[in-house]
Amino acid sequence: MLKAVLWDFGGVLTSSPFEAFGRYEVEHNLPKDFIRSINATNPDTNAWAQFESSTISATEFDVAFARESSAKGHEIKGKDVLALLSGDIRPRMVAALKQIKQHYRVGCITNNVKSGQGAGMARSEEKATAVAAVMALFDTIIESSVVGVRKPDLKIYQMACEAMQIEPHEALFLDDLGINLKPAKALGMTTIKVLSEAQALADLEQILGLSFSLTAE
Repeated sequence: MLKAVLWDFGGVLTSSPFEAFGRYEVEHNLPKDFIRSINATNPDTNAWAQFESSTISATEFDVAFARESSAKGHEIKGKDVLALLSGDIRPRMVAALKQIKQHYRVGCITNNVKSGQGAGMARSEEKATAVAAVMALFDTIIESSVVGVRKPDLKIYQMACEAMQIEPHEALFLDDLGINLKPAKALGMTTIKVLSEAQALADLEQILGLSFSLTAE
């Protein structure tokens, strides 16, 4: 029996930063998915991994990412990538979170960096305030930049379960990346890969037996 629903933040409760990456690549005549390819190279030790686990600073990330991207043929400064991270909140997903909170414990497991404002890495006061309101809904929040561990490390999922006083098989976890869902599933969690807002809501309805409004509150 499920007792908790755990959420990734970026790409689940907000639009995916990958959309912003794509726009940047088009604007700068870069190969499609170039930024993602850099992040996928040496994924446990690259600049991105180190920054998400707070082992390097934003200044060090700026230089390291530029070096890694240059090695692949197109130099991109890390600070340019950081400016693309904060997606737009998905109101229908937030409305679903509020409804689910009435029946289940809710938590957030997010890979983020110490950039921008707050857990959502917002680039403006207005967005930071909106993100803070969403984050306030969670019973538990596990941020990679705070705990020093990032998905897909098993430890971060275990931290969330311990904080929420549940067993992994009692949790449903949503994430937009398959690599982050595999360890959660291996631990016994039910998982949903978020490909779109509509698909995620439909999957939530089916698993939880709830019915969500087609419009946000």
